[in-house]
Amino acid sequence: MFFYKRIYTLILTFIIALNATSQSNNKAIPLKVILSLIEKQNNVNFNYTENILNTIKTTAPAKQLSLKDKLLYLENITDLSFENIDDKYINIFNKKSKKNIEICGYVLSEKDNCPIENANIHFEQAKTATTNQMGYFSFKKENETSFTISHIGFASKKITIAEILKTNCFTILLSPLVTELQEIRSNYFLASGISKSDGVFEIKPKKFGILPGLIEPDVLHAMQQIPGINSTDESVSSINVRGGTHDQNLFLWNGIRMYQTGHFFGLISAFNPYLAHTISIYKNGSSAFYGESVSSVVSISSNPQQTDNANFSAGINMINADVYSKFKITKKAFIEISGRKSITDFVETTTYKEYYNKAFQNTSITDFYNNQNINYSSNKKFGFYDITLKYFQKIGTKNQLILDLITISDKLRVLQKASNNNYASSEENTIYQKNYGGNLSWKIKWGTKNTTKINTYFSYYELDGAKNNAQDDQLLKQENKVLDLGFKLENNHIINSKLKFNNGYQFNEIGITNLETINNPKFYRKTKEVLRTSAVILEGIYTDTISRIYCNAGIRFNYIYNFKKYNIEPRLQFNYGLSTHLNLEILGEFKSQNSQQTIDYQKDYFGIEKRHWILSNNSTIPIQKSKQLSISLSYSKHQWLFIFENFYKKVTGITSQSQGFQNQLEFLKINGDYTVIGTEILIQKKINHYSSWISYTYNDNNYDFPTFNPTKFSNNFEMNHVISWAAMYDKKNLKIALGTRWSSGPPETTPVNNIINPANPLLNFNKPNNKLLSSFFQINLSSTYKWESTNGIQYKLGLSLLNILNKKNEINEYYKISALTNTVEDVKTFSLRRTPNLSVRIQF
Repeated sequence: MFFYKRIYTLILTFIIALNATSQSNNKAIPLKVILSLIEKQNNVNFNYTENILNTIKTTAPAKQLSLKDKLLYLENITDLSFENIDDKYINIFNKKSKKNIEICGYVLSEKDNCPIENANIHFEQAKTATTNQMGYFSFKKENETSFTISHIGFASKKITIAEILKTNCFTILLSPLVTELQEIRSNYFLASGISKSDGVFEIKPKKFGILPGLIEPDVLHAMQQIPGINSTDESVSSINVRGGTHDQNLFLWNGIRMYQTGHFFGLISAFNPYLAHTISIYKNGSSAFYGESVSSVVSISSNPQQTDNANFSAGINMINADVYSKFKITKKAFIEISGRKSITDFVETTTYKEYYNKAFQNTSITDFYNNQNINYSSNKKFGFYDITLKYFQKIGTKNQLILDLITISDKLRVLQKASNNNYASSEENTIYQKNYGGNLSWKIKWGTKNTTKINTYFSYYELDGAKNNAQDDQLLKQENKVLDLGFKLENNHIINSKLKFNNGYQFNEIGITNLETINNPKFYRKTKEVLRTSAVILEGIYTDTISRIYCNAGIRFNYIYNFKKYNIEPRLQFNYGLSTHLNLEILGEFKSQNSQQTIDYQKDYFGIEKRHWILSNNSTIPIQKSKQLSISLSYSKHQWLFIFENFYKKVTGITSQSQGFQNQLEFLKINGDYTVIGTEILIQKKINHYSSWISYTYNDNNYDFPTFNPTKFSNNFEMNHVISWAAMYDKKNLKIALGTRWSSGPPETTPVNNIINPANPLLNFNKPNNKLLSSFFQINLSSTYKWESTNGIQYKLGLSLLNILNKKNEINEYYKISALTNTVEDVKTFSLRRTPNLSVRIQF
């Protein structure tokens, strides 16, 4: 009985509950409550304005109905329209005012928040709209559920209207369409870590692979692998870019102009190869912010983009040892120190001996030895070092302060003695060469569109030489000093995603002193000159990656206070992608230079450093000016790279004493110009871990001295044909490079005959540079291997071999009258013989 009562009670309870539910479903409740229930049941979101729902009450649709049927049910019993978007978003409109809803917004660049004008708004029904100058757009909503925004140079973006209905006027950010176009940038040029972009060659030592004969990322040696850049005497102190002299190149280290570029009298670069972060090399089309050069620009920057982790490295090779350290002071500041010193104080390696023989052949130092044959002794001491210091400080989020200091020093002392019977002679030569520099840089970021850089720098160069001949009681001293002070202001403005505008001002004061004294007979000569210049710079940069156009057009207005003279220098870099793989590049520039190196006598500074710096006086020493134009085509596809470039270059205002003549023009002081027309070709292929390239350079380089007869003849630095080839293997930790270099010989001037009247010993020369030396040929090899220990210390071993075949390449030849026999003496200078080098390096 009790069991049946329990069953009856349960059935009655179920009927009451079902009835209650039925009554509840039929009861009118606020529509907002019903929508909330549907959102939970069907996982959707309703979008609406509060005023159209506040007064509406109705009964809820059955839970078991589909979403579509629920919406249809509500639409039939209300005066509302329900717009279903992908079963995720449902827009609710009043049927009477649905067509009056206005959608508006702003389209901006995600990179710099600049308004994007003429952006296209596309709808599914083919209706379109565009943005105005402020990036604003608006339209009346009809049946659209989404639209797409697009603009050239930006990634398109699809917008769902349901996403923005709750916002009165929304902002849309478009991402710039970044395409690293192969026709504009060659990320692998000759070797890893070297790239070519918009006429600029960039070397990043930290990513540097390997080149033949190099085991270190030495910028001044590496740049000689680029077509059009050579050194007729294998010296980094005599780099010739498209036929120009070394002093016509502008070398900058962190904004400091460097007047000394080599150690060991040009055989080793003066810049620590393990320090620089980026090296930029311009053969043509340099920025208007670079002045004081009529040839190339080499800008070495060791400024990092961020205060990365501290590290330490040290290494040694058969010439020098170096150390590098970087450590943080605070989260926003660090100090970077590097030092390098020759090891010749401790040991004379095979490499050192080959360098020494190359540097001092046919100088007064070897001449002394050649004139002695009995009881000869020599005590020589040679050494060099360079030190750099960087202090980096971030101040807040918008300011950055950098202090750079550099010291470069070379010292040579040679004491020679000889005796023959009762006759004794001795001679002491000393030479000091040094370059100090400092730069204080302040960068201010005013916002996303504007930055300002302020630089103030100094550079001090000194070359001192002394020759003491005890037998003749004669002491000769020579000095060449340069003090360069500079200030530069640079403003960068981003106008929009395609256009940038830069402007600035630069002031320079250069003072040069030359001194020469002799005690017997007494002679004293000292000259000091100071030149002040100002420059106003304007530059506009246009970049459109979609149309494949890059254009950098600038102009530099120079004013020389001493001469009250203006000089205008336009600059141009233009790149156009003819197709996805084919690129056209046009570079042009006008430049000028007020300082230069000259040679009074070939035996100045004992024939080792014959050049000293002087300033223009606007008359006998004119301002050098250059104009250059080059047109190139480059093709890049499937790891192939072809570059074909033609160029024209003319430099006016040169002096004969700056060209290093050793013929009938040696002691003349005349002015002229030179013109170069040339072609440069590069073919490169990379296959997995292997790469190879071959380059060819042709140039026709001629002087024009109007007051000399003949007026036109070949340039001293002309190399008609240069061919280079290299093959490299680069996989993981092992790198190997083998390369050859062949070039036609530079010109020489031969005497008319070898018969000279002893009573009147004079040299009679043929036409200047009437003959070419024998061709130059060399094969070089280099290899590096690195590994890492379990405790994180990295080791690197390097081996190089220059001139594997030990070929005796003649690099210079001149003629003089022998003081002993009054006959013509043929003097020849040769390149480095077979020279090995070995390096070991650690880093952590």
